[in-house]
Amino acid sequence: MIRRDQRGAAVVDVVLVMVVLVPLVLGILHLGLVMFVRNTLTSAASEGARVAATADRGPADGVAWTRQQIDGAVSGRFAQDVTARPATVGGMPGVEIVVRARVPALGLGGPAVELTAVGHAVEEVP
Repeated sequence: MIRRDQRGAAVVDVVLVMVVLVPLVLGILHLGLVMFVRNTLTSAASEGARVAATADRGPADGVAWTRQQIDGAVSGRFAQDVTARPATVGGMPGVEIVVRARVPALGLGGPAVELTAVGHAVEEVP
């Protein structure tokens, strides 16, 4: 039997727990989203560098491939700043693709987290 002075105590307990639990769960979910975008950008940059390093293709092809991969996996808005340049990879001539993106840190709006993903590949010799 519930005492008269303890009525509503369960509601207060639930509210107090939810105040801590909901932001924690949302923070973990958003961290997972940022990590997913970072991993996708890194993978796309690596694939783009491999395409750009093939004998019959160039840096522009690698940039286009990287943008296509990002657009297909997450969103084209993360593929706005993609650059390619010659680089040295392990002492060999190669290609480097750099992707810079801003991922919202607090849901759809708010401050953004700057992400930079780099992919390297050694040039193919025909």
